[in-house]
Amino acid sequence: MTLILLAISLTAMLCVLAFNFAIYALPVMAGIVAFQQFHASGAGLGFSAIGALCSAVFSLTLVIAVLGFANSPFLRLTALGIFTAPAAIAGYALVHGLAKNAVDSAIVLDLLCGASGLIVAIAAMINLHALGKDVLSR
Repeated sequence: MTLILLAISLTAMLCVLAFNFAIYALPVMAGIVAFQQFHASGAGLGFSAIGALCSAVFSLTLVIAVLGFANSPFLRLTALGIFTAPAAIAGYALVHGLAKNAVDSAIVLDLLCGASGLIVAIAAMINLHALGKDVLSR
């Protein structure tokens, strides 16, 4: 009984972390790709890390600027969609990693993971929209 309660509480804690960190999925991916590109071109680890950090900050700043200054709802929704696509992939992968041994049916597993990816993407979109309003209202 204690092990079951521990598993449930750890799963709930992991979901809360996923919802809070879903905003930063695109900057992390942009930073990783930039680090790989800089390192493959012959830069050292320090310069590659600096380039990755600059790339991650630039991607976050670009989306917040688009959310703050764009008047077109289509442009704002496109920016949010681009930013939340990696969050949806991360939510899908998170639930797939947790539930792949518990659910036997592949169809049910895909539906569960797809629903989780959609929920994480919506949560990231709401959090990012609130972050953009909060940063630019100051």
